[in-house]
Amino acid sequence: MPLQRGQHFLQVPGPTPIPQRIMNAMHRQAIDFSGPEFEALSKSIFADLKPLFRLENGEVFLYASNGHGGWEAAISNVLAPGDLVLLPETGQFSRGWGDMARALGVEVEVIENDWRHAIDPHKVEERLHRDKQHRIKAVLAVHTDTASSVTSDLQAVRAAIDAAGHPALLMVDAIASLGAVDLRQEEWGLDVVVTASQKALMMPPGLAFVGANLKALEVARANARPRNYWDWELRMQPHHYRHYAGTGPEHLVFGLREALDMVAEEGLEGAHQRHARLAEAVRRAVGVWSEGGAVEFNALVAGERSNSVTTIRTADGVDAAAIRRICREHFDVSLGGGLGILEGKAFRIGHMGYINPPTILGGLGAVEATMKALGVSCRRSGVEAAIDWLAETADTA
Repeated sequence: MPLQRGQHFLQVPGPTPIPQRIMNAMHRQAIDFSGPEFEALSKSIFADLKPLFRLENGEVFLYASNGHGGWEAAISNVLAPGDLVLLPETGQFSRGWGDMARALGVEVEVIENDWRHAIDPHKVEERLHRDKQHRIKAVLAVHTDTASSVTSDLQAVRAAIDAAGHPALLMVDAIASLGAVDLRQEEWGLDVVVTASQKALMMPPGLAFVGANLKALEVARANARPRNYWDWELRMQPHHYRHYAGTGPEHLVFGLREALDMVAEEGLEGAHQRHARLAEAVRRAVGVWSEGGAVEFNALVAGERSNSVTTIRTADGVDAAAIRRICREHFDVSLGGGLGILEGKAFRIGHMGYINPPTILGGLGAVEATMKALGVSCRRSGVEAAIDWLAETADTA
């Protein structure tokens, strides 16, 4: 591999690039965990997490874990062994959440999907209508599946549950969406929302967050499943250390304080607009590359394509692994690979978190140069299409 100089472009869909401000905030000595400084910092963190979820009546819990820990926290609190859940499949991560539920003794019924389309709310409603005994305790929905880059309409899923007159909880994996696109837990009736630090929040991996509304908290109180570290009731006790079930991950909390400040400076709507604009630049490029027939969008419906990540399928004879390798070794750009049924058949461009137009154009330029080096037909430049879009939408006032 040739020696590289300059900035490495990390364009995998997580972990995402970490701002220097956040790294600087973490580069400090540990402090007294039980002292007033850290307790005040913690209170500010938990207060500012609620607006991120758009949750007023409920609680947001913080765990020293990755997103899978957030999944387990959600399941452990509101579901018991033998409970049945409905899982509308959209990709590898919806499957993964279902696998975890099974491992914890929960019965999982899957609404199968080709990984190229979002959740079909009509299928959810139809299945819940047939559940006259209300055996189904929850619907597990992944907002944006990072493997397929498909984003589902959560409001439509909530409407489907309501139309069926069913009491099932709506539990949402928003790991690849919260902070990048609009999500309103309270307004949209999302009972449980799981997210993690290493995506749009611009943080290192290591923190998971779970938002629970009042209905979910009530269900958790009645749930007899044994649990301790994940337990919401224990974490709502007044003693400061209980919020962390022991010693808190101080340095990640230092970084999180800075990350939440950065989100506040830009504003959630500003962050959503930035992600939408940069995602569209990627889509313009991929749309042009697709004209040659060598690559195509995985998500077939334009309105279901994620603002966080774009999964690009490769045609037979086009080596997706080679595209990733050449990008990494010769152009210093890291891309995501295909997962699950897309392994070896796709690559992924992450575009969430600490990104801007030069980041996007640099990554797209590396992909296009790689495809040219490998003799992959593009016909015309997708990078030019991205440039045209960014120029068209530039605020030059």
